[in-house]
Amino acid sequence: MKDTKLLPPHMPGGEPPAGAVLADRNKLSHINTYGDLPSHYVDYPFVCEDCGVAQIWTAEQQKWYYEEAKGHLWAVALRCRPCRKQTKGDGTNIGEQP
Repeated sequence: MKDTKLLPPHMPGGEPPAGAVLADRNKLSHINTYGDLPSHYVDYPFVCEDCGVAQIWTAEQQKWYYEEAKGHLWAVALRCRPCRKQTKGDGTNIGEQP
């Protein structure tokens, strides 16, 4: 029978594989979704949209993002850390004109 859970594509359902990090569903209460909440996180490979370098968004990083930073469940990493830091800047130019 097909698994009918509604989870983002980067969050597989079913039993956690070796190396998966278990989710704390109590910390996911901020997520208002018609779908299911994850039971675990797995490493998610992606290519940085700015520099094109292959990266891994680790299961531990996802756990922090979704459970502690209260990130949206369907959000995924798009940029590597150096490109993200460059995009965000150092915060000193907030409010200044280019």
